[in-house]
Amino acid sequence: MTGRRDVDEELRARLHEAAGAHRPDRARILARVERSTAAGNRGPAARPRLPGWVRVAGATAAVAGVLVAGGYTVASAVRDDVPAQRSVTTPPGPRKPGPLWSSGAVDPHGNEFWAQSNITLGTSTPLTALTVELRVAQTGSVTSTGAWRSLPEDDFTFSLDERDGFLVYRWTLRRGRTVPPGEWMFAGQYNHERGGRDAGGDRYSAAAAAASGPLTVRGGFTPRG
Repeated sequence: MTGRRDVDEELRARLHEAAGAHRPDRARILARVERSTAAGNRGPAARPRLPGWVRVAGATAAVAGVLVAGGYTVASAVRDDVPAQRSVTTPPGPRKPGPLWSSGAVDPHGNEFWAQSNITLGTSTPLTALTVELRVAQTGSVTSTGAWRSLPEDDFTFSLDERDGFLVYRWTLRRGRTVPPGEWMFAGQYNHERGGRDAGGDRYSAAAAAASGPLTVRGGFTPRG
């Protein structure tokens, strides 16, 4: 029994040493298995016959050595037959054209004496400079009642003038401030003569600066809904 235990310990030591030094080579492993099978088929004349327990231990060690040192398992053999999965990137949805875009509309919540003109300004890149100007045509009794923007008030200076037949609202981004990517609103409010007011002569424009260079947009206003 002592001799068998010594053989087992020696086999384990050799397996441990082989597993640490071996680098997986599938082709060589398969060739070794085939040579071992062919040698077994040549009969007892090929090598001296060993005791049964040694043959069992040797066969077990050989299989363990192939699986452990070669780095292959049943699971890895199955994985070799499964096609590799590829990640699929879903294309982004529709986007607004260009790095700066805009639209103008008369707010639907006005009444027969009062109105608000909305400028929606969108950017896909940070803006380091921005001036937005709203021109409301003097169609009769047009007087300002206020203005606002969805960006922080402290980031802008505001001015209101009347010239060339227009009420002119102007927002200017302060030096050192930045407009982040997103959609932002600038609105001018005013009284007018009673009844529906025609906004066909109203205009807006925006001039901005970004890392890519200067950007500008301009347009008119759609009637309130």
